[in-house]
Amino acid sequence: FPWLVSAVRAQVHQHPSVETTEGTGISINCSHPSIQSFTQINIYRQLRGRGPEFLETVLRGSKTVKSPEGRLSMAADRQSSALWIAHPRLGDAGVYYCALGD
Repeated sequence: FPWLVSAVRAQVHQHPSVETTEGTGISINCSHPSIQSFTQINIYRQLRGRGPEFLETVLRGSKTVKSPEGRLSMAADRQSSALWIAHPRLGDAGVYYCALGD
């Protein structure tokens, strides 16, 4: 789902859907070619019947994500980022959002 951040008018592009089987790692990729130098990527997820939940943020490099277990990484050129979910469970199924933020 594309998100717009009005302050910088930068777009984030995501694939409409990705699928995996329980226990098989999956990567959720985001493209943000017009990201500014000090803008971070925030990852949220929305499970069925619940509101959006903040997972993690990254400016550079990568960070461990505790739940769901995985890693959020920013590419060296900052043009893309990815959330790697190491061992997804059925309860992790939902909508995952990439959003630009300060």
